[in-house]
Amino acid sequence: MSNEKRPGRGFRPGCGGACGGGCASVLVVLTVGLILSLFNAAIGVGASVRIPFTSSNLTVAGSVGAKEKAPDVLPGYTRGRLASNQNFINHTSTLTIGPAEGAVLVVLGKQDAAPIIDLHIEAR
Repeated sequence: MSNEKRPGRGFRPGCGGACGGGCASVLVVLTVGLILSLFNAAIGVGASVRIPFTSSNLTVAGSVGAKEKAPDVLPGYTRGRLASNQNFINHTSTLTIGPAEGAVLVVLGKQDAAPIIDLHIEAR
């Protein structure tokens, strides 16, 4: 055996660790979601862009707030797509903690009424 140190993996941010992307949603719902649910409010943000030479869009949207209002503040053209399987790619993540809910939606596919480019910000 030698006294040489083996090269270690070291710390790489964003690759596991103490609080990566999965933990961030818990913190957001615990802080922002619970505060908004006290006021029976929700905030939603979404962006959509048309895929060139197709009739499909790529949409990324998220919402946080009161459990009843969180799905309603997502863009209108994503209605009915939260936790559905009618598109080429539909990735949905939801987290409910008490009266607060957070939802993230990524959709790639045909979306009726989706504009060519859209930035959606809504608070209710």
